[in-house]
Amino acid sequence: MKKPIITLLTDFGTKDHYVASMKGVILSINPRCLLIDITHQVSPHDIREGAFILSNAYSHFPKGTIHLAVVDPGVGGARRPLLLVTQNYFFMGPDNGLFTMISRKERVDQIIALDKKKYHHPEVSTTFHGRDIFAPVAAHLSMGVKPNVLGHKIDSLFCLGFEGPFVKEGKLLGEIVHIDTFGNLVSNIDEGGHIRFIQGRPFVIRVGGEIIRGLKKGYWEGKKDEPIALFGSGGFLEISVKEGNAQKMLKMKRGDPIWISTKFQASSSK
Repeated sequence: MKKPIITLLTDFGTKDHYVASMKGVILSINPRCLLIDITHQVSPHDIREGAFILSNAYSHFPKGTIHLAVVDPGVGGARRPLLLVTQNYFFMGPDNGLFTMISRKERVDQIIALDKKKYHHPEVSTTFHGRDIFAPVAAHLSMGVKPNVLGHKIDSLFCLGFEGPFVKEGKLLGEIVHIDTFGNLVSNIDEGGHIRFIQGRPFVIRVGGEIIRGLKKGYWEGKKDEPIALFGSGGFLEISVKEGNAQKMLKMKRGDPIWISTKFQASSSK
C-alpha cells in the first residue's frame, strides 16, 4: 500500500514550534504519512500569496494527495474550517479565500465544514487550528475516514476577487500578483491570453518605467542587470533580471500594473 501524502503550506515560518507541532499531531495519528512542505514562508497573513503558491504547486503531486494549507489571520473567528474534495485531490484549511484559485482550476465535488469534534484535538485552542483541527482531521482522512464523516456538506466557499487581465484601449492590462524569492515579478497574464492578444504581431511590454521588447526563452538569455520578460514555470508572464532582482531594480510591488501593446508608439510614453 502506498504511503498517504499530506502537504503543508503555511505562513508560520520555521523559527517557532508551529510546523513541528502540526507534523507531530499528524504522525501520532498516522505514522505512515509522508509529509511534504510546500512552503512555510508565505508572507504573514497574506492569503492571496498563499492561494497563488498553492495553485502553482498542488497539481504536481500524485492523485489523492491531501493539501493542508493554513494562512489564517481570522483564526478562532467566524470563518469555517473546510475540506474541499475535488476530482483529484483533497484541500483542507480556513474558508477565507485561500482556495479561490483551486476552485477555478479543479472540479469541486464536495465542500465539508469540519465540525465533527470527534476528529479534532481534545482541547482546541482559539489561536492554533492548524494543530488542533486541520492536522488531526488531515491525519484521519489519510487513514481512510470518509470526508462526509468529518463534518457536514455545504454549498459554497468564500472566494477572493482575483481579477484576470483585460483588454483596454488596445492594450492587454494585467498586474503583478507574486514576487518570488529571486525578485522575479510574476503577473496574472497567462501564455494563452498573451498569444490570443498579440496574434503573431510584434509587441512591447511596459512594467514600471521600463519598456521590454519581445520575450526570452529562459533566464540565461538576459544580459546582466537588464530586465527581461519570459513565461515562467507556472505559465505566467514574469519580469526578471539576470543575476539581479527585478523587484528592487524596478521598485515594483504586488498589484502594480503591467501591460502589453502591439503599437510600438506606446514605447515613447513614459
